[in-house]
Amino acid sequence: MSKVATRFAPSPTGALHIGGVRTALFNWLYSKNQKGTFHLRIEDTDKERSKDEHKIQIIKSLKWIGIEHDGDEYIQSTKINDHINTANELLKNNHAYKCYCSSEEIENQKKRAKQKKLPYTYNRKCRELSESNNSKDIKPVVRFKSKIEGSSILKDLVQGDVEIDNITIEDFIILRNDGTPTYNLSATVDDHQMNMTHVIRGDDHKINTFKQMQIYLSMKWEVPLFAHIPLIHTLEGKKLSKRDNASTLDDYSKIGIMPDALRNYLLRLGWSYEDKEIFTLEESIKHFNLAGIGKSPSKLDMSRILSMNEHYIKNIDENELYEHLVEYCEIYKEKINPEKEAKIKPSLSFLKNKAKTLEDIFNNAKYIILNEVKFGDEDLKLIDEKAKKIIVEFKSKLLSLSTLNKEVLEPIINELIKKYETNFKGVGQPLRVALTGSKFGPGLYDIIISLGKEEVEKRLGSKIIT
Repeated sequence: MSKVATRFAPSPTGALHIGGVRTALFNWLYSKNQKGTFHLRIEDTDKERSKDEHKIQIIKSLKWIGIEHDGDEYIQSTKINDHINTANELLKNNHAYKCYCSSEEIENQKKRAKQKKLPYTYNRKCRELSESNNSKDIKPVVRFKSKIEGSSILKDLVQGDVEIDNITIEDFIILRNDGTPTYNLSATVDDHQMNMTHVIRGDDHKINTFKQMQIYLSMKWEVPLFAHIPLIHTLEGKKLSKRDNASTLDDYSKIGIMPDALRNYLLRLGWSYEDKEIFTLEESIKHFNLAGIGKSPSKLDMSRILSMNEHYIKNIDENELYEHLVEYCEIYKEKINPEKEAKIKPSLSFLKNKAKTLEDIFNNAKYIILNEVKFGDEDLKLIDEKAKKIIVEFKSKLLSLSTLNKEVLEPIINELIKKYETNFKGVGQPLRVALTGSKFGPGLYDIIISLGKEEVEKRLGSKIIT
């Protein structure tokens, strides 16, 4: 077989689903591992539902998680004539036929099947019908003449050999009565023209594969290798759908999941290599193979995604973490003023403490990022007369300090605790509210040191709290 070529073929009828992202990832990794090529095909033949905005979102999402295709996008709608020509060739070679059954007849067949509690399959009424006996009043569909005898074996690279009786494969439609091609015809022609060597996709496509294999064989084309990946399920064991929460990449990026962390999670969702959990991009490419894909559905677990993200937050270089934070804030929160870099970067060591997402880091760093301290009514209730005296006295002692560190701040705090007959919380909480607008957040000494003497003095002088 020639150089490995894989593809991902989404329809631009909505946002890219997380299951589709994993399929794209497995295709991309396999092609890179085999030193082949990975292609993106946009299946946009549904003109009513296909939107450019969805196409842009798909490409942007794949790029965000690190997947970039080789060459230009392959636009399916530009190849319609090739699909139709193939259908005509199948007709000419007696591998397809025109079906003149009316929609009413088809509906009656479906009703009878439902009454008998059987799955509907077309009864092949027009299979051997001569042109002279057809109805001139009905625009026909074109059906593929599926094999009736024997069985077909799919040598699936994930599921193993799968055999079905040919009689169970219906005479499926390849051209609608308006002359437009259907999915199974278009996908087969496109994969052939794109010289795909491997088709890696969800195992809900298995029956489509048996149909497409028959088209390949009828056209005397080389049949690619197929690998069907088990679907992703919810924790409850149901098939994950676009209607579920957190089903698109945007659902993850907006809460601050980092691309490397999500890619690592999706890689391990249904694939394994020894007992290794964390993979760099280079390691992913080096070790990925189809043999490591499991045969059972995997359950999407948000707690594990957060745990993976926390690992990346803790372990990546803080310069890189800062870049992720800046990009995240610009898209979803408030743009970080470049002047704040000198304060935020050195503070990441504690701002990322216990943070599972970039949103957590943003919330921890808001007191630095935002120029104005915003006080909630409940937090202001903590600033009573005693608290105001503590704030004023701390500010006056701060003026005499030339440097800020825990060693010089701790004695001042302890002195205030003793003088006002309170505990650390009694002193720390009003100071924290005065400096950040909230009783929650990083440690008091970290807040003071990160803000710097000038900013601390300014905030402690606010008329709202004094």
